[in-house]
Amino acid sequence: MADRFLTTKLYIPPSRPDLIPRAQLMAHLDDGLALGRKLMLVSAPVGFGKTTLVSEWVHYRAESFPPCRCAWVTLDQGDNHLPRFIAYVVAACQKIYDDVGRDLLPALQSPQSPPTEVVLTDLLNEIAALGRGDPRAHYLLVLDDYQEITAPAVHEAVLFLLEQLPIHWHLVLTTRVDPPLPVARLRARSQLTEIRAADLRFSVAEVTSYLHHVTGIGYSQADIAALTVRTEGWIAGLQLLGLLIQETMRRQSIDSPAQIIRNFTGAHRYVIDYLTDEVLDQQPATLRNFL
Repeated sequence: MADRFLTTKLYIPPSRPDLIPRAQLMAHLDDGLALGRKLMLVSAPVGFGKTTLVSEWVHYRAESFPPCRCAWVTLDQGDNHLPRFIAYVVAACQKIYDDVGRDLLPALQSPQSPPTEVVLTDLLNEIAALGRGDPRAHYLLVLDDYQEITAPAVHEAVLFLLEQLPIHWHLVLTTRVDPPLPVARLRARSQLTEIRAADLRFSVAEVTSYLHHVTGIGYSQADIAALTVRTEGWIAGLQLLGLLIQETMRRQSIDSPAQIIRNFTGAHRYVIDYLTDEVLDQQPATLRNFL
Protein backbone atom coordinates (compact mmCIF):
# COMPACT_ATOMS: atom_id res chain seq x y z
CA MET A 1 0.00 0.00 0.00
CA ALA A 2 2.85 2.39 0.81
CA ASP A 3 4.00 2.56 -2.82
CA ARG A 4 0.50 3.54 -3.91
CA PHE A 5 0.17 6.61 -1.72
CA LEU A 6 -0.94 9.79 -3.42
CA THR A 7 1.66 11.94 -1.74
CA THR A 8 -0.09 15.21 -2.55
CA LYS A 9 -2.75 14.24 0.01
CA LEU A 10 -0.05 14.67 2.65
CA TYR A 11 1.09 18.14 1.54
CA ILE A 12 0.25 21.16 3.63
CA PRO A 13 -1.12 23.82 1.24
CA PRO A 14 1.60 26.44 0.67
CA SER A 15 1.42 29.85 2.26
CA ARG A 16 0.03 32.61 0.06
CA PRO A 17 1.32 36.19 0.29
CA ASP A 18 -1.96 37.76 -0.89
CA LEU A 19 -4.08 36.54 2.03
CA ILE A 20 -5.85 38.81 4.47
CA PRO A 21 -4.42 38.16 7.97
CA ARG A 22 -6.86 36.47 10.35
CA ALA A 23 -4.93 37.30 13.50
CA GLN A 24 -7.88 36.89 15.86
CA LEU A 25 -8.75 33.42 14.56
CA MET A 26 -5.12 32.30 14.63
CA ALA A 27 -4.85 33.52 18.21
CA HIS A 28 -7.93 31.45 19.04
CA LEU A 29 -6.20 28.36 17.64
CA ASP A 30 -3.04 29.28 19.57
CA ASP A 31 -5.13 29.33 22.74
CA GLY A 32 -6.29 25.81 21.92
CA LEU A 33 -2.67 24.68 21.90
CA ALA A 34 -1.80 26.47 25.12
CA LEU A 35 -4.86 25.07 26.90
CA GLY A 36 -4.20 21.53 25.71
CA ARG A 37 -7.46 21.19 23.79
CA LYS A 38 -7.69 17.75 22.17
CA LEU A 39 -9.93 18.74 19.25
CA MET A 40 -9.83 21.84 17.09
CA LEU A 41 -12.92 21.88 14.91
CA VAL A 42 -13.19 24.31 11.99
CA SER A 43 -16.70 23.74 10.66
CA ALA A 44 -18.45 25.88 8.05
CA PRO A 45 -20.08 25.51 4.61
CA VAL A 46 -18.14 25.62 1.38
CA GLY A 47 -16.10 28.73 0.58
CA PHE A 48 -15.46 30.07 4.08
CA GLY A 49 -11.68 29.62 4.01
CA LYS A 50 -11.36 26.72 6.46
CA THR A 51 -8.40 25.00 4.83
CA THR A 52 -6.70 28.32 4.14
CA LEU A 53 -6.98 29.41 7.77
CA VAL A 54 -5.63 26.15 9.17
CA SER A 55 -2.78 25.85 6.66
CA GLU A 56 -1.69 29.45 7.28
CA TRP A 57 -1.79 28.82 11.02
CA VAL A 58 0.27 25.64 10.62
CA HIS A 59 2.94 27.54 8.66
CA TYR A 60 2.94 30.28 11.29
CA ARG A 61 3.26 27.80 14.16
CA ALA A 62 6.14 25.98 12.42
CA GLU A 63 8.21 29.15 12.80
CA SER A 64 7.08 29.95 16.34
CA PHE A 65 8.05 28.89 19.84
CA PRO A 66 7.32 26.41 21.25
CA PRO A 67 7.75 24.46 18.02
CA CYS A 68 4.69 22.87 16.41
CA ARG A 69 4.91 20.00 13.93
CA CYS A 70 2.13 18.84 11.66
CA ALA A 71 0.86 15.62 10.08
CA TRP A 72 -1.64 16.56 7.36
CA VAL A 73 -4.09 14.43 5.35
CA THR A 74 -6.48 15.85 2.76
CA LEU A 75 -9.34 13.36 2.74
CA ASP A 76 -11.46 12.11 -0.12
CA GLN A 77 -14.25 9.56 -0.45
CA GLY A 78 -11.76 6.71 -0.93
CA ASP A 79 -10.63 7.21 2.65
CA ASN A 80 -13.86 5.64 3.87
CA HIS A 81 -11.97 2.36 3.43
CA LEU A 82 -10.59 1.93 6.95
CA PRO A 83 -7.19 0.34 6.15
CA ARG A 84 -6.53 3.06 3.58
CA PHE A 85 -7.51 5.79 6.06
CA ILE A 86 -5.20 4.41 8.74
CA ALA A 87 -2.38 4.00 6.22
CA TYR A 88 -2.63 7.67 5.26
CA VAL A 89 -2.63 8.71 8.92
CA VAL A 90 0.52 6.64 9.45
CA ALA A 91 2.13 8.15 6.34
CA ALA A 92 1.26 11.65 7.56
CA CYS A 93 2.86 10.94 10.94
CA GLN A 94 5.98 9.81 9.07
CA LYS A 95 6.32 13.42 7.89
CA ILE A 96 7.16 14.14 11.53
CA TYR A 97 8.96 10.91 12.45
CA ASP A 98 10.44 9.00 9.52
CA ASP A 99 10.30 5.57 11.12
CA VAL A 100 6.98 5.72 12.94
CA GLY A 101 4.55 2.97 11.97
CA ARG A 102 6.98 1.17 9.64
CA ASP A 103 5.76 -2.22 10.87
CA LEU A 104 2.11 -1.18 10.71
CA LEU A 105 1.87 -0.58 6.97
CA PRO A 106 2.62 -4.19 5.98
CA ALA A 107 0.05 -5.34 8.54
CA LEU A 108 -2.58 -3.10 6.94
CA GLN A 109 -1.87 -4.71 3.57
CA SER A 110 -2.45 -8.18 4.91
CA PRO A 111 -5.78 -9.91 4.11
CA GLN A 112 -5.96 -10.71 7.82
CA SER A 113 -4.91 -7.37 9.24
CA PRO A 114 -5.00 -6.96 13.03
CA PRO A 115 -7.97 -5.25 14.72
CA THR A 116 -8.16 -1.50 14.24
CA GLU A 117 -7.69 -0.77 17.92
CA VAL A 118 -4.47 -2.81 17.98
CA VAL A 119 -3.01 -0.93 15.00
CA LEU A 120 -3.97 2.47 16.40
CA THR A 121 -2.68 1.57 19.86
CA ASP A 122 0.71 0.68 18.40
CA LEU A 123 0.78 3.95 16.44
CA LEU A 124 -0.17 6.02 19.49
CA ASN A 125 2.45 4.30 21.64
CA GLU A 126 5.12 5.01 19.04
CA ILE A 127 4.34 8.70 18.65
CA ALA A 128 4.06 9.11 22.42
CA ALA A 129 7.51 7.59 22.92
CA LEU A 130 9.07 9.69 20.17
CA GLY A 131 7.41 12.85 21.46
CA ARG A 132 9.20 12.56 24.78
CA GLY A 133 12.36 13.64 22.97
CA ASP A 134 11.09 17.25 22.87
CA PRO A 135 8.55 17.81 25.66
CA ARG A 136 8.05 21.47 24.66
CA ALA A 137 6.79 20.71 21.16
CA HIS A 138 3.17 20.48 20.06
CA TYR A 139 1.95 18.11 17.36
CA LEU A 140 -1.03 18.43 15.04
CA LEU A 141 -2.88 15.74 13.13
CA VAL A 142 -4.91 17.68 10.56
CA LEU A 143 -7.71 15.86 8.73
CA ASP A 144 -8.81 18.26 6.01
CA ASP A 145 -12.20 17.91 4.27
CA TYR A 146 -13.53 15.58 6.94
CA GLN A 147 -17.03 15.85 5.44
CA GLU A 148 -15.85 13.24 2.93
CA ILE A 149 -15.90 10.62 5.68
CA THR A 150 -19.20 8.78 6.03
CA ALA A 151 -18.10 5.29 7.12
CA PRO A 152 -18.94 4.54 10.77
CA ALA A 153 -15.76 2.45 11.13
CA VAL A 154 -13.59 5.44 10.21
CA HIS A 155 -15.49 7.73 12.59
CA GLU A 156 -14.91 5.17 15.35
CA ALA A 157 -11.20 5.06 14.55
CA VAL A 158 -10.99 8.86 14.71
CA LEU A 159 -12.81 8.86 18.05
CA PHE A 160 -10.34 6.30 19.40
CA LEU A 161 -7.43 8.44 18.23
CA LEU A 162 -8.99 11.53 19.75
CA GLU A 163 -9.61 9.94 23.13
CA GLN A 164 -6.14 8.39 23.36
CA LEU A 165 -3.96 11.16 21.90
CA PRO A 166 -0.66 11.62 23.75
CA ILE A 167 -0.05 14.85 25.60
CA HIS A 168 0.76 17.80 23.30
CA TRP A 169 -0.99 16.11 20.36
CA HIS A 170 -4.07 17.80 18.91
CA LEU A 171 -6.58 16.65 16.30
CA VAL A 172 -7.62 19.37 13.83
CA LEU A 173 -10.66 18.79 11.61
CA THR A 174 -11.83 21.03 8.77
CA THR A 175 -15.29 20.09 7.59
CA ARG A 176 -18.44 21.39 5.93
CA VAL A 177 -20.65 19.54 8.42
CA ASP A 178 -20.09 18.61 12.04
CA PRO A 179 -18.67 15.11 12.45
CA PRO A 180 -20.48 12.41 14.47
CA LEU A 181 -18.08 12.88 17.37
CA PRO A 182 -18.98 13.81 20.98
CA VAL A 183 -18.55 17.54 20.33
CA ALA A 184 -20.90 18.59 23.15
CA ARG A 185 -19.05 16.41 25.66
CA LEU A 186 -15.68 17.77 24.56
CA ARG A 187 -17.01 21.31 24.81
CA ALA A 188 -18.30 20.68 28.34
CA ARG A 189 -14.90 19.29 29.35
CA SER A 190 -13.01 22.25 27.86
CA GLN A 191 -11.32 19.92 25.37
CA LEU A 192 -12.66 21.67 22.26
CA THR A 193 -11.64 24.73 20.30
CA GLU A 194 -14.15 25.52 17.57
CA ILE A 195 -14.36 28.00 14.71
CA ARG A 196 -17.65 28.39 12.88
CA ALA A 197 -19.01 30.20 9.84
CA ALA A 198 -19.87 33.24 11.96
CA ASP A 199 -16.21 33.48 12.99
CA LEU A 200 -14.90 32.99 9.45
CA ARG A 201 -17.07 35.66 7.80
CA PHE A 202 -15.10 38.71 6.74
CA SER A 203 -15.74 41.82 8.80
CA VAL A 204 -16.20 45.20 7.13
CA ALA A 205 -12.53 45.95 7.85
CA GLU A 206 -11.44 42.66 6.26
CA VAL A 207 -13.67 43.25 3.24
CA THR A 208 -12.06 46.68 2.86
CA SER A 209 -8.56 45.24 3.12
CA TYR A 210 -9.32 42.45 0.65
CA LEU A 211 -10.84 44.74 -1.98
CA HIS A 212 -8.05 47.29 -1.92
CA HIS A 213 -5.33 44.64 -1.81
CA VAL A 214 -6.66 42.22 -4.42
CA THR A 215 -8.78 44.15 -6.90
CA GLY A 216 -6.87 47.43 -6.95
CA ILE A 217 -10.14 49.32 -7.51
CA GLY A 218 -11.30 52.30 -5.49
CA TYR A 219 -14.41 51.67 -3.39
CA SER A 220 -16.50 54.10 -1.42
CA GLN A 221 -17.62 53.27 2.11
CA ALA A 222 -21.11 52.75 0.68
CA ASP A 223 -19.72 50.26 -1.85
CA ILE A 224 -17.92 48.33 0.88
CA ALA A 225 -20.99 48.29 3.11
CA ALA A 226 -23.11 47.03 0.20
CA LEU A 227 -20.52 44.36 -0.67
CA THR A 228 -20.47 43.15 2.91
CA VAL A 229 -24.26 42.92 2.99
CA ARG A 230 -24.46 41.22 -0.42
CA THR A 231 -21.90 38.54 0.42
CA GLU A 232 -22.65 38.32 4.16
CA GLY A 233 -18.89 38.08 4.65
CA TRP A 234 -18.77 34.81 2.67
CA ILE A 235 -15.20 34.73 1.42
CA ALA A 236 -15.86 32.81 -1.79
CA GLY A 237 -18.75 35.15 -2.61
CA LEU A 238 -16.52 38.15 -2.09
CA GLN A 239 -13.86 36.67 -4.36
CA LEU A 240 -16.42 35.94 -7.07
CA LEU A 241 -17.91 39.41 -6.83
CA GLY A 242 -14.43 40.94 -6.95
CA LEU A 243 -13.70 39.04 -10.18
CA LEU A 244 -17.02 40.14 -11.64
CA ILE A 245 -16.33 43.78 -10.81
CA GLN A 246 -12.84 43.66 -12.34
CA GLU A 247 -14.05 42.00 -15.54
CA THR A 248 -17.13 44.19 -15.97
CA MET A 249 -15.34 47.48 -15.31
CA ARG A 250 -12.57 46.56 -17.74
CA ARG A 251 -14.96 45.36 -20.45
CA GLN A 252 -17.53 48.15 -20.17
CA SER A 253 -15.28 51.02 -19.04
CA ILE A 254 -17.41 51.64 -15.95
CA ASP A 255 -16.04 54.15 -13.44
CA SER A 256 -17.85 52.91 -10.32
CA PRO A 257 -18.64 49.36 -9.13
CA ALA A 258 -21.84 50.46 -7.35
CA GLN A 259 -24.27 49.25 -10.04
CA ILE A 260 -22.49 45.90 -10.37
CA ILE A 261 -22.74 45.37 -6.62
CA ARG A 262 -26.46 46.19 -6.60
CA ASN A 263 -27.14 43.68 -9.38
CA PHE A 264 -25.11 40.84 -7.87
CA THR A 265 -27.18 37.97 -6.43
CA GLY A 266 -26.73 34.33 -5.54
CA ALA A 267 -28.23 33.48 -8.93
CA HIS A 268 -25.26 34.95 -10.81
CA ARG A 269 -23.56 32.36 -13.02
CA TYR A 270 -20.24 32.77 -11.15
CA VAL A 271 -21.93 31.66 -7.94
CA ILE A 272 -23.88 28.88 -9.65
CA ASP A 273 -20.72 27.57 -11.37
CA TYR A 274 -18.78 27.67 -8.10
CA LEU A 275 -21.43 25.83 -6.13
CA THR A 276 -21.84 23.30 -8.93
CA ASP A 277 -18.11 22.56 -8.93
CA GLU A 278 -17.68 22.52 -5.16
CA VAL A 279 -20.93 20.96 -3.98
CA LEU A 280 -23.13 19.39 -6.64
CA ASP A 281 -20.37 17.63 -8.58
CA GLN A 282 -19.16 15.99 -5.36
CA GLN A 283 -22.48 14.23 -4.77
CA PRO A 284 -23.31 10.67 -5.87
CA ALA A 285 -24.73 10.36 -9.39
CA THR A 286 -28.18 9.37 -8.11
CA LEU A 287 -28.44 12.52 -6.00
CA ARG A 288 -27.13 14.75 -8.82
CA ASN A 289 -29.76 13.35 -11.15
CA PHE A 290 -32.48 13.93 -8.56
CA LEU A 291 -31.41 17.53 -8.04
